Amino acid sequence: MRTRLVLLSARLLDPGTGAFLPDTALAVSDDGKIAALGDDREIRALAGPGTTVVDLKGAVVTPGFVDGHVHPVTGAELTHGLDLSYCADLDDVRAALARETRSLGRGEWLFGWGLDPNVFGDRPVGIAPFDAVLDGIPAFLLLFDAHSALASRRALELAGVDGPRTFDQASAEVVCDAAGRPTGLLQEDAACELVERVAPRPTREESRERLATALRAMAAAGLTGGHAMDANGESLALYGELDAAGDLPLRLRVAPWCQPGTDADGVRDLIEQQGTGGALWRVAGVKLFMDGTIDNGTAWLERPDCHGESTHAFWPDPAAYARIIGTLHRAGVATATHAIGDAAVRHVLDSVEKARAGGGPDGVRHRVEHIETVPDDTLRRFAELGVLASMQPTHCCDFTRADHTDNWSRRLGEERASRAWRCRDLTDSGATVVLGSDWPIAPFPPLGVMAGARHRRPSRDLAQAPHGPEQALTPLEALRGMTTAAAYAAGEEHEAGRLALGYRADLTVLAADPLTTSATDLPDLSVRLTVLDGRVTFRATDL
Repeated sequence: MRTRLVLLSARLLDPGTGAFLPDTALAVSDDGKIAALGDDREIRALAGPGTTVVDLKGAVVTPGFVDGHVHPVTGAELTHGLDLSYCADLDDVRAALARETRSLGRGEWLFGWGLDPNVFGDRPVGIAPFDAVLDGIPAFLLLFDAHSALASRRALELAGVDGPRTFDQASAEVVCDAAGRPTGLLQEDAACELVERVAPRPTREESRERLATALRAMAAAGLTGGHAMDANGESLALYGELDAAGDLPLRLRVAPWCQPGTDADGVRDLIEQQGTGGALWRVAGVKLFMDGTIDNGTAWLERPDCHGESTHAFWPDPAAYARIIGTLHRAGVATATHAIGDAAVRHVLDSVEKARAGGGPDGVRHRVEHIETVPDDTLRRFAELGVLASMQPTHCCDFTRADHTDNWSRRLGEERASRAWRCRDLTDSGATVVLGSDWPIAPFPPLGVMAGARHRRPSRDLAQAPHGPEQALTPLEALRGMTTAAAYAAGEEHEAGRLALGYRADLTVLAADPLTTSATDLPDLSVRLTVLDGRVTFRATDL
């Protein structure tokens, strides 16, 4: 078999052991697998006329970083508009909107994303503070959690939204004032879609190019794969087109959604869809939601938040969710359930326990996504049930504060806010913790995600105090969260996530050792080379 790639003068860091291998070079065969490990001389001898040979000059090679929770197509679309994530107060938002409106043509829509509800302070979240700026302009402003949005008066008018609505998603809502008039706040996808469906949409070509651009940026940041938590719209077709053209720089595992109201035929379709895909992407698993978010009052908590909200599940009948988990489990289909509040997490674990007791194949790896606050008695159940904990520590870093003056913490109260993103406790209880970004909710660079898991400080101001420093992961645990844990979550631990013969040559090359680089310096560590399936997807200009 021919040799596709040779890497020389390397330091090979295996997260399985946390140590450097004695070898200084590796070769990749034409099937995209690591075919040989050894010294520079013997590995160089394996190169043929068509082999790519790279002298890494002492750079560190790790298994390729995999984002455990990412939305590539949705993110590429949503982040195309006005970035509001750096606005600290209402004046900042008004100024940003005013600048954007000056560039709009008559009748054009204004799209924004990343709006932090903390900018409203003690005021209710609504469109009123921006009415003067957005007078007559159709605008759709996505809040940072992507579970809620603000629509301008003109956008609501175009959508015909003039009062409350009822939805299959129990926590979805067109928020209205005491007189029944919409405030502009739309909770959850079903409500947001009322306005989104009348807004202009990008062409297929625009969507494909936006996606390709986003994926190239991910590869440049060191990502070789992602667990894509949606298959909405044209997602699968876009992945297929990029893959067929040789332009897919990440290996993607895609989980389509199962929403409330899905009937037996819909569940059967999801089961039949499993395993379909292309060379570098495939449908694997199903994504479900058990609740919304704490910030907008749609999480499912065992006790209400400070506003009396977050008291019910996303599914009007939580038992229907449990039945579907049982059906999918018996079919051997892994599930990934969004569960942020303690009641939601508990119900997911209860449902998985019931599904396992009802029979089915061994080794089906169910997951809980986010897990923002859980009580002590929930921790041990992850390991006992073999349920993976999929977490995004940068959400804790950037959307909450150590002094608990942020919206998330104030809603929960001191007791529950002190149980924020319990990465350490879940790891110590024996759970496998998979790390991700949830992009576009938070930035996708994996070094930033790993850094956040270690320092738990706001990425924009690392001088601030950490939120729950006792929940920090070690450097090796953080690295494993985006390598070995991601491989295990996908059932691929025998072919991915390690530097070993026969394993996939999905590789990330860094300028220095990520285990000895300080957490605060880690996001700035230079990515030198990214390799997918033995092919270079990013290479530093001076390498």
